[in-house]
This record gives sequence, C-alpha cells and structure tokens, in this order.
Amino acid sequence: MERLQSNLKNMVGVLVGVAFVCALLLSVFNKVTAGPIADQASKTLQDGIKSVMQSDSVVVSGDTVIEKEFSGRSLSFVVHMTDKGVAIESTDPNAFGGNLKVLVGFADDGEILGYTILESAETPGLGAKAVEWFLDEAPGDIVGLNVCEANLTVSKDGGDVDAITASTITSRAFLRAVTNAWTAYHGDDDAKSGATPQTEKGGKK
Repeated sequence: MERLQSNLKNMVGVLVGVAFVCALLLSVFNKVTAGPIADQASKTLQDGIKSVMQSDSVVVSGDTVIEKEFSGRSLSFVVHMTDKGVAIESTDPNAFGGNLKVLVGFADDGEILGYTILESAETPGLGAKAVEWFLDEAPGDIVGLNVCEANLTVSKDGGDVDAITASTITSRAFLRAVTNAWTAYHGDDDAKSGATPQTEKGGKK
C-alpha cells in the first residue's frame, strides 16, 4: 500500500513538473513571437490601406475607434486617417454566413476609392465573390461612386448597385458595411455626429 502511494506521489510530481515546463515554454514562445506577429499584422494593415486608397498612402494619425448604433445594434468602426483620405474598418453582422468585415477607402468628399474584405464566412463561389464583385469594372462596381450621392443599395431594392448573382443577402450586408462606415465617421454635418446622412441616387463622377 505504501509503495502504491509512493508511486502515485511520483506520478503526480512528474505531471506537475511537465505541466510547469510546458507553461514556461509557452510563455517564452509567446514572448519571442509576439513582436514578429505584431509587425506582420501592422504590415498587412498598411498594405491593405494602400490597396483601398489606391495609392501609397501614409497613415498620419493613430487608429480611432467609433462606436455607433445601427438598427438597434452597437457596432465598432476603426478609422485610419491618411494623407489621401480615410480608410475605415467596418463589420456587418447580418451577411449570409455571419460577420462580413471590410476595409473601405474614402476620399475626403466621400468618393469610394477601393475596398478589401478582411473577414468573411460566406459560401465559396457565391457570397465569397464579394472579394472582387464590387471592384473597379466588375459587375457591381462601386469604386468611384460618391457615398453622399449614390444610392448604395442593390438594384432589387431600387438602388444603383447590381447584387452578386444568387447572393443578395451578402450584397446587402457589404453595401451596409460601406455606407455605415462613412456615416459613423462623417454623419451629416459633424464628422463624429450620430446622424445618418440622406442619400440621393447618383452615379460616378
């Protein structure tokens, strides 16, 4: 009986030792990799901003997070001020697959310069087409439209934009993310007001 108890104590001691060593190694690994991971994330964001601004834009101020309520839901928007305009991270939670997160570039007057999809759980081959569907010269092209003038809703709803084939829900979510980004940042008269700007139908400049 004593021998059994001794073996149990030894096993517990070994397990505790192994757990301690593993925890220590994980801690060291996290510290070693934290820097490179942060640097890569920063580079990816910078590349994304340059892409949506359609130029070698330089971020001129720190990120600003705006919290705003849309349709009874509080949403967060991350604003990156650049020397060419503003790039805004915006998420719509009501896409077909859940969250659809985009980064949209705007000129100071509201012209859409470009966009990229940051997060999507849409169906491959259908909703996933949002990655390219709304780019310049694509079927649902919004690049060059002014968010203050164009009706950025799908044509089925009376808007100016052709929806992704068989993916109207995703298209609506994408366009909401774009317009909500500008509204959260700019509002009507005040750049940080909670007002929703009234839009009229319009085309590209």
